[in-house]
Amino acid sequence: MLPQFIAYLFEYIKFQEKIILALLGIILGKSVASAQFDEPVNKPYRKMEVDDLPIIETLEKLDYKEILSNHLAKHGKELKPVRRHKNSVVKVPTSLTCPRCSAPSSYLYANNGDKGQFQCKVCACLFSKKNRFEKEAIFKCPHCFKALEKIKERKEFYVFKCKYNACPYYQRKLNQMSKEEKERFKKDPQAFKVRFIFREFHFDFKPLSKETPEKPKVDLSRIYVSPHTLGLILTYHVNYGLSARKTAALMYDIHQVKISHQTILNYMNSVALVTKPFVDHYPYELSNSICGDETYIRVKGRWHYLFFFFDAVKKIILSYPVSPNRDTLSAIKALDQVFQKFKEIPENLTVVVDGNPIYILAQHYFAQHAIHFDIHRVIGLTNDDPVSTEYRPLKQIIERLNRSFKGNYRATTGFGSQEGSVSYVTLFVAYFNFLRPHATLENKVPVVIPELEKMPNMPERWTKLIELSQQYLMDKQAA
Repeated sequence: MLPQFIAYLFEYIKFQEKIILALLGIILGKSVASAQFDEPVNKPYRKMEVDDLPIIETLEKLDYKEILSNHLAKHGKELKPVRRHKNSVVKVPTSLTCPRCSAPSSYLYANNGDKGQFQCKVCACLFSKKNRFEKEAIFKCPHCFKALEKIKERKEFYVFKCKYNACPYYQRKLNQMSKEEKERFKKDPQAFKVRFIFREFHFDFKPLSKETPEKPKVDLSRIYVSPHTLGLILTYHVNYGLSARKTAALMYDIHQVKISHQTILNYMNSVALVTKPFVDHYPYELSNSICGDETYIRVKGRWHYLFFFFDAVKKIILSYPVSPNRDTLSAIKALDQVFQKFKEIPENLTVVVDGNPIYILAQHYFAQHAIHFDIHRVIGLTNDDPVSTEYRPLKQIIERLNRSFKGNYRATTGFGSQEGSVSYVTLFVAYFNFLRPHATLENKVPVVIPELEKMPNMPERWTKLIELSQQYLMDKQAA
């Protein structure tokens, strides 16, 4: 009995230790756990079958006043409102208007009695009171061309389903079932996905809309250190991946400059805010081969996701948002940052990602906004399908980028705030795109700027990059 109690007590103490370490991580903003607890949990993404994009028919918006005016000019008489019978049981609500031309209720018929369908006398549009074409588009199944029916309303998306029983997709799914599966399907049809399904996301987010530059908290022109010293700090902290404390110690031991690690972090945040608009809106010359993946970073004691999208040919980082969630909205924002870099989105744009379905759902979202591109998914670690075999090299390129970032990030042991994580990633991207020579580019930097090439050393290049970024902000403000 005693050995069992001791074993139980030992397990209970270990459980308490994990709780204490987790709480300390949240309070201090970084991981204080030992290596065994500090490794990220590789959570598999939710297995979800995403169907192809449906046929999207956008409804043409009309103006009923213009139609009435044209009718008068053509026929020489006005189009009169609907004449209603005095004893009519069905009443058309006075607040109801046509969703296509905005004609008032006086021009609307109760088309099928009391069953809820209405027809506009002006533009002949058929609609029901419930849907009223709020989507501004009609979704149709690509297999049977029947209109999809909305079956669920979730917080961030609506679910549409094809309910046509003769749909080839539905019939094929049924025919692929074994005898045992068919018996189970009769008892529990919800356990099987046999219908074409589409999710329409309705985020409060506008694609391709650029953010307004944010003003830094620390004015770089008024800091106590010289520009060259600031360049040295950036070189040690960003280029060589030294922590803020080691950078502060190095500045004192080697250069006799006394500076605290917190001051270094403040400088990093300010430099990141200055350089971010320049990095994000620089007129890059890009290819049509983009690869993307997400990796882990720790923020305030919790694991977050860093979404990297990378030009596989030009070796330029195009997108780098940090998110606490690995969800569809994060994938949409990451891809949106990529599309903003293009002067015009190529027709043959190819995006290579892993098997996470959020990227397919993001592709559907952009298609609804007339932004089209191809997605190729490289699934697993072995080439079990032709797509993975063809595009595996691009997936390996983004994995190497993740390793390069982790080599620099590891010394930080995490970030104390979301702002700190974004600042560090921004500076790494600025370094990677404009200052870091790349072996596959004949040891040239991905983006060659003549003003930076003239600088004799790395600290001077950092200060010149800050100067170019400040000039960009001044030009934007003047415009």
